[in-house]
Amino acid sequence: MTLHRLSDLTWEEVGALDLDRTVAILPVGATEAHGPHLPLDTDVTIAEAMAEAGARRLSALGVEIVLLDGLRYTPAAFSAKFPGTIDIGAATLTAFLADIVASLRRTGIATLAIANAHFDPANLEALHAAAAVGGRGSFRVVFPDVTRRPWGSRLTEEFRSGACHAGQYEGSILLARDPGRVREDIMRELEDHPVSLSAAIRAGMGDFAAAGGTRAYFGYPSQATAEEGRATIETLGAILAEAVMEALGEALGEAMGEEKRS
Repeated sequence: MTLHRLSDLTWEEVGALDLDRTVAILPVGATEAHGPHLPLDTDVTIAEAMAEAGARRLSALGVEIVLLDGLRYTPAAFSAKFPGTIDIGAATLTAFLADIVASLRRTGIATLAIANAHFDPANLEALHAAAAVGGRGSFRVVFPDVTRRPWGSRLTEEFRSGACHAGQYEGSILLARDPGRVREDIMRELEDHPVSLSAAIRAGMGDFAAAGGTRAYFGYPSQATAEEGRATIETLGAILAEAVMEALGEALGEAMGEEKRS
């Protein structure tokens, strides 16, 4: 099977695909502050890396893949006070995703996989809501949330600690994916900031500054390496591919069961 980018295809080429066996993959990330050393679209870059790595694996397994352009604007309240952050409402994102699902359904594509790299609670809530609504009936929405088990346990120690915004985890992926956009001289001089952002969220803190992240980073940015980043991208791709194959297997089993009952 082939890996396609939707924006590169003509409408007739899309129509010629085996649409009910095609999986559309949507990268989701925020445009928000990522320390003084990483670009605002770090999440989008990571989501696109995850989507492409997963797409390669799925294509090799015989799944037809259509990569959608990355979604760059999501709820980002925790970094909203930092210049450059674009923060939209959760309801806006949920409605937007519902319209994407409706468009894919009309096209004839039956599965949407979400490759998300932005972990603001409102963003995750919106993605789960969209997955629940969009996944009704014959359409499938696959969203492997790496902040939850079993997926998150496969990622790096820093990621699991919760102190991972613009730290070693994200910095490593950027060094592997797009090193020219990393302000590495600044990154190597940053002090460790081992404060768990996830713990701060659970404690009711509402933004980075309240959690102690006055420069919009958490974790160990100076320890980032391209080698770790490449390994993490492959892990993210494997997570996405496995979630999709699990969903497709369940759908195939349900279809076979319906055929037997008929």
